[in-house]
Amino acid sequence: MKNSTIAGFAASIAMAASVSTATTASAQGTLACEPGETYVMNVMVSSHPYWVPVYQGFRQAAAAFGCETIFSGTPDYDITRQIASFEQDMVRSPAGVLLHPMQADPFIEPINRAIESGTEIVTFAADSPDSNRTAYITSDNLAEARFAAEEIVSQIGDSAEYAVLENPGQSNHDLRVTALISYMEEHYPNMQLVGRQATNQDSNAAYRATASIVQANPNLGAIWIPEAGSAEGAVAAILEAEADVLIMHADVTPATLEHIRAGNIHMALNPNQGMQGFMGFLAVFMAAHSDVFDPFNDYQSSGFNPMQIPYVDNGFAVITQENADSFDLNTYMEGRDTD
Repeated sequence: MKNSTIAGFAASIAMAASVSTATTASAQGTLACEPGETYVMNVMVSSHPYWVPVYQGFRQAAAAFGCETIFSGTPDYDITRQIASFEQDMVRSPAGVLLHPMQADPFIEPINRAIESGTEIVTFAADSPDSNRTAYITSDNLAEARFAAEEIVSQIGDSAEYAVLENPGQSNHDLRVTALISYMEEHYPNMQLVGRQATNQDSNAAYRATASIVQANPNLGAIWIPEAGSAEGAVAAILEAEADVLIMHADVTPATLEHIRAGNIHMALNPNQGMQGFMGFLAVFMAAHSDVFDPFNDYQSSGFNPMQIPYVDNGFAVITQENADSFDLNTYMEGRDTD
């Protein structure tokens, strides 16, 4: 019986090897772009420095496969204009788009229509989960929130007052705020949430909101902010009030980096942007070249793209006064092609 089992196993291995050889032969040379094959990265607020390392990672991966890339989007924080820019991208008939959707639901129909017309879509940093996008690349926003909560408690104690600013409607920002509040309620019930204001990535709105929160709550110990634009306004208000408030935020801009260096901001939690772009390109490229992959499932009869990747965690970095120099965007971009 034992010899029969071994013989059967050996036969199975031989069969698998022959199938593998045939599959490899048929796929050989296909993981490369055709001349002119183009991939687009589309964002909102296109001048924001956050996108720069993401697009660099996207371009680096594309170059390895001989592909063309385009940076696209809208300079506005406006969902209608971002959708218009996305639809304009479709005129080029790109092979794929790495998309940061400002809001999830308004992008469902445009994403699905693009895929039906032959352009693959992968989302990053923010998602449209009810669309037919093939993959989602992001940092773990829940992990970021837990880290922020634990750091705040370690610095100001577990019976203190804290506040949050927020940007309702953008999925990753929503998670960073709601998860932190829920984590505090579950693990540190003596922490008091005394201020919660929507500032929508507007530094002026953040300045006004933070000034109001600080004035109304003289014992405020910390403030958590899900993005860097609002952090710029918040730190200005706290410095002006000469308040002893610990500031933590997600993402980073050159302005907030300088405040971290100066000790005005305690730390920032920054997604690994280059990895986000690099993995984003790989995901959308493989979605566009899914014919090289033959998984053991029902994709052929069901008609779905086999390169479904529900979630890729690109990780996040903790930026402090000690390592701030590693996140200098000007230094990073020295000698790089910016076309």
